[in-house]
Amino acid sequence: MTISIHEASVGMFVPFLRNLSALLDHAGAYAETRKIDPAVLLDMRLYPNMYDLRQQVGEAIRHAVVGSALLAGREPMAFPDSKPDLTELKARIAAAIAFIEGLPRAEIDAAADKAVAFRLKSGVELPFTGRSLLLSFSVPQFFFHLTTAYDILRHAGVDLVKRDFLGKR
Repeated sequence: MTISIHEASVGMFVPFLRNLSALLDHAGAYAETRKIDPAVLLDMRLYPNMYDLRQQVGEAIRHAVVGSALLAGREPMAFPDSKPDLTELKARIAAAIAFIEGLPRAEIDAAADKAVAFRLKSGVELPFTGRSLLLSFSVPQFFFHLTTAYDILRHAGVDLVKRDFLGKR
């Protein structure tokens, strides 16, 4: 069995970004039911030196967008450096999905051996091939931040189960 680079990137990022958006719906419902400001959830973190929920969501989006854009040879979309609320985070997820789905499949599929560089927030560039970017960096980073966002919500008491993380298949 073979799997294309597009299937392993766009085909995987998009459904899990949709799941992430649904997790934020659960967070909003939880905050509304308990009459708490959703910002309380967005500011939560698992440990003082870890990113808060808002940043975890932002990083999951960033790794999906930048990784996919690099594979396609396109400039990644960027979001304002702000503290988005739940509604804005969901809008960013929707925009990321639209961007990723709009990237040319043929160029992504041809990117396995292409040299690419991921620029860290510090400005340092990490060199990869398309395949190594996807398999050793972008996908693990994406799932780290997605899982941590899920864990923050679970820790906060939001009623989630594994199916909420994995989505309905």
